[in-house]
Amino acid sequence: MTEGKGAFFTGEYRNVFKEYGYSQTEIDKKLNNTWEQLFYGDEDIRFYHAVGKDMGYITDTGNNDVRTEGMSYGMMMAVQMDDKEIFDHLWKWAKTYMWHDSGRYKGYFAWSCVLDGSRNAQGPAPDGEEYFAMALLFASNRWGDGKEPFNYSKQAKNILHEVVHKGEDGGEGDPMWNPENKLIKFIPECDFSDPSYHLPHFYELFSRWGNPEDSQFWAEAAEASREYLKKACHSETGLSAEYAHYDGSPETSRGHGDFYSDAYRVAMNIGLDYEWFKADPWQVEEANKIQSFFADKSGFTKYTLDGKELGKPDYLHDVGLIATNAMAALAGDGSAAQKAVKRFWETPLRTDQRRYYDNCLYFFSLLGLSGKYRIYK
Repeated sequence: MTEGKGAFFTGEYRNVFKEYGYSQTEIDKKLNNTWEQLFYGDEDIRFYHAVGKDMGYITDTGNNDVRTEGMSYGMMMAVQMDDKEIFDHLWKWAKTYMWHDSGRYKGYFAWSCVLDGSRNAQGPAPDGEEYFAMALLFASNRWGDGKEPFNYSKQAKNILHEVVHKGEDGGEGDPMWNPENKLIKFIPECDFSDPSYHLPHFYELFSRWGNPEDSQFWAEAAEASREYLKKACHSETGLSAEYAHYDGSPETSRGHGDFYSDAYRVAMNIGLDYEWFKADPWQVEEANKIQSFFADKSGFTKYTLDGKELGKPDYLHDVGLIATNAMAALAGDGSAAQKAVKRFWETPLRTDQRRYYDNCLYFFSLLGLSGKYRIYK
């Protein structure tokens, strides 16, 4: 396991906004107002919806469905904001409608559901499971375990067992991590990855707090992911593909070999990993490269990894990209960092149909840059 000078060891979290001259009053107001808008606000901005007295879901407003991505993101937001009610409502909905209690995907979660809880697909998306597990462990540490399904630590460890051991001893299904190279897959059945799924800072904590028999696996997964990102991110621009092979080369057969929506999260993840663990000096270089690449761009498009523009006809998530570029400032120390943060601070939440993904990334970046995206031990 990593030993270092990050917030996990020191308990100290950077408040980048304050470093750049914003007052604590302004910062707190922006964070709290954004939370209120996303979870309790008007229909044109809110993405959370209560169901009865004890459940709720987050809508992907662009696709009018409920995804494990959004549900697990919402749970992480809720535990960071100390809102146990929202957390429990999201978790109960996910367990009721998305969780598989039998079959090939037993212990996994269907990645997309209709708003009434019926499933659009049975298969899982591994980024949902890793966020579910991390949010549940934080909930256990922050609030304590309750009765099932709110025995958070047990629920997290069950997920972490499945994602590593699924299909062993002749069982049905496939694990979410490749057992040989310790890299997360795009989906369990495939043999390539998604760079934005790589969360070594989560794996460090899984190694410490998860199932003891898998402690070494998660420690190795954290190291493997950090090395993988060095291969997946372009040496000059810092850009990565949405999907990439285990050697880091873009996976092009499905049309996701360029820098586009999924890939925006890599900058956010690198920033948070550096803030929590400071395990890899390369992350400073990477943050500087990607922030420098976007520093002089007034608008965005789709890019090849070496920075060629591919046109704007279907470009969807400007706000999300602004947010994640800013969060890279947790690692970056270049001249472009302050410019990226200022641009983010001055960018409002998105209010149109496609707001879900952008505003999720927006809120995570607010948490990170205000020093409020924390490890709960």
